[in-house]
Amino acid sequence: MNELPSDELPSDEAPRNEASGRGPTNESRESSSKRTDAMPLVVRLDDFLKRRGLVGTGGEAKIRIQSGEVIVNGAVETRRRKQMAVGDVVQAVGETMTVTADCFE
Repeated sequence: MNELPSDELPSDEAPRNEASGRGPTNESRESSSKRTDAMPLVVRLDDFLKRRGLVGTGGEAKIRIQSGEVIVNGAVETRRRKQMAVGDVVQAVGETMTVTADCFE
């Protein structure tokens, strides 16, 4: 019998996950949620401001960021979900802080 690629198989012959019978598993999705040493450490800007006590709430972080009151690496940053990495320098509410590895614990 000739083997057809799975995208050419009739729907009743599509490969199935034997455990659940729902189709092929997505192992990359399962493994992507697990942190490894090779993955870069990142934290969102709004979370960084909250964790470091520069703002009291997420709402305050949003307002300060979107109004241009936060500077990241020398430039005004208005994206509250900006991904910060170790070494980034943040200026807000009269303080300057550097993102360090302990921000990710």
